[in-house]
Amino acid sequence: MSELEGQDAKGGGSGPDWIMIEPPEPYEPVQHHWFYNQKTDGRDCWQPFSQEDSQSLEEAFTRVGESKGEVVVATEGRRYDVCVKERRRYAVYWDQTSSEVRRCSWFHKGSKEMSYTPHTEDISSMLEDAYMIAVTLGEWKGNLDLPTGETVILHNPKLMTQHPNYFKDFPPSPGERTQPRTLKRGIKNIPVEIPQGEPETVDHLVFMVHGIGPACDLRLRGIVQCVNEFRSASLALISSHFSPAEVRRSIGRVEFLPVNWHKVLHGESTGVDRDIERITLPSISRLRQFSNDTVLDLFFYNSPTYCQTIVDTVASEINHLHSLFLLRHPHFSGGVSVAGHSLGSLILFDLLTNQKAESESSEPEELTEHNEDASSSPELTCNSLESLEEALNSRGLEEHLRTLQREQVDMEALMLCSESDLKELGIPLGPRKKILHCVKKWKAPAAQTEKHSQNFSKLQSLIQEPTTSAVDYQHFDVGIGQVSIDYPQLAFNPQAFFAFGSPIGMFLTVRGLKRIDPNYTFPTCRSFYNIFHPFDPVAYRIEPMILPPEVDVPPMLMPHHKGRKRMHLELKEGLTRVGSDLLGSLRTVWQSFSQLPVPALAEGGATAVATPLTEDIETSVSDPSASPMENEERKEVKVGKLNCGRRIDYVLQETPIESFNEYLFAIQSHLCYWESEDTALLVLKEIYGNGPPRSSSQQ
Repeated sequence: MSELEGQDAKGGGSGPDWIMIEPPEPYEPVQHHWFYNQKTDGRDCWQPFSQEDSQSLEEAFTRVGESKGEVVVATEGRRYDVCVKERRRYAVYWDQTSSEVRRCSWFHKGSKEMSYTPHTEDISSMLEDAYMIAVTLGEWKGNLDLPTGETVILHNPKLMTQHPNYFKDFPPSPGERTQPRTLKRGIKNIPVEIPQGEPETVDHLVFMVHGIGPACDLRLRGIVQCVNEFRSASLALISSHFSPAEVRRSIGRVEFLPVNWHKVLHGESTGVDRDIERITLPSISRLRQFSNDTVLDLFFYNSPTYCQTIVDTVASEINHLHSLFLLRHPHFSGGVSVAGHSLGSLILFDLLTNQKAESESSEPEELTEHNEDASSSPELTCNSLESLEEALNSRGLEEHLRTLQREQVDMEALMLCSESDLKELGIPLGPRKKILHCVKKWKAPAAQTEKHSQNFSKLQSLIQEPTTSAVDYQHFDVGIGQVSIDYPQLAFNPQAFFAFGSPIGMFLTVRGLKRIDPNYTFPTCRSFYNIFHPFDPVAYRIEPMILPPEVDVPPMLMPHHKGRKRMHLELKEGLTRVGSDLLGSLRTVWQSFSQLPVPALAEGGATAVATPLTEDIETSVSDPSASPMENEERKEVKVGKLNCGRRIDYVLQETPIESFNEYLFAIQSHLCYWESEDTALLVLKEIYGNGPPRSSSQQ
């Protein structure tokens, strides 16, 4: 028994006098973490860097003294650069005000505040020195006056407070007194969520184009914030749905970059806002301002002048971001895709429609090399049916060869045909436009030979029609009625095109295109997905324009990212199946009763009556475990070549609350794609080669 225990047993000595005080813990330097200031509604909101980025910044901070120039560290997937000496953070791919960066170790929070705010580095250094002295000497409850006029009291290692500075001559009234602020040392002692670091390897790049107006969702966030959220959702889905491949390091991440064209259209260079403001009525100013910023973008795109501005901006911005991305990721070897929301999807559709395949883009150079002997080209002097067959086969028009052969149309005769002649032969609009476009290109070298003084640029003007200010709805080879402008070329061939809440189908119909040729494909893009919410008032389908009119196929129902269907959809589906079975049973009973009064039923007649009923029952219970939607999925439907024969239209599952009133959630449905994990999952599965997620068709 120890001496202390013996004293306690005898009742001698008081308890408090014999309490042993533990020796003070040795001082350990604080672990610094880097934060950046993200302004929110005019207020400071400090966000932490990921652990990997903070460590990189800390390592660069130790080298600052060795470097004469600025030390720059790429952070957040190399989308931001941090100048360590300047303590500023700069966006790389888009215009954004630079933000302050701090190397943080001490934090404070008021009683009514939700989060901790880091102290400046100078104050943090003062607090750390005072804390080190208190720990080393074991002297607490000392006061430290800060340069801000406030006083810090270090009560003990776990309790430190910061008090405002009151004038001693004029003490505050009870209503003016405020509670002291809480001080915390180190990031481990505050409730803050450190973001997960992003993999260094980028497997795929996706450019995302916004729709009308500067705001992209109901929170009035811009394209940058919405794309950031979509990127965050994709990172989480890669971790949850591709975890085995991620462990094997075979999957990195997908980079999503925003493309902003609204800012250029409404900028000072065009002056369109000033012109519109001069003619805008002063009444209901807010509504008119909203209309000028959003709805008018639709009219601008249908104007030849501003349509050229929009298309040039989108293409040049995509090409610029692509080159900048390759500069910052020199080892990137993945594919590139494009995605558009609302009007942005229509812009990309028109842009991809007017891209040139590699064979087409190389034609001008070949023609320039052989412009003195154009007759040697088989495509230009094709006077036989064999050369005509080669020309049509190379452009996917072989199905119309027999029609031309029946009318004894060879290459020379085809070059003399007009659109009305081809229409009389029964050739559809899409192939008709393609043939006329090819005929125009075949005629171009003849004009080139007659004018030896023409250079390469003039040859280009013969192959492509010049830009005019008039609307020409007969200009493009697929006949989709775009205005006559010069469509720029992208610096890459997209792997896939994703349209979110897209009005493409409606615009094609308004332009006069009733049907898309099933053999039509984008010249440089092999995949196309039309994704929409069932209540989206702006979205339209594409598949009915490709399939024959007698074929009615519902869109594919996208699976929930957590698996299966939403419960309310399964319940609705079950009730539909039960109702169908009940009606079938009632019909069977009714037909049975209706046949009983007939007196002259022979045995053969009874058999004849029972046979169709048996067939109906057998049909209804052919697969009792499968729903009508699942049975519909088993029917393989090939939808043209626009998406390699796969389905194009994909519909999201509405949430239970949205199903109560589809009108109430109509606007929200058009803006939901940026936060939709289901949409992000379909994009990821297409990118990583798994194809679109299999699900049932929406009835």
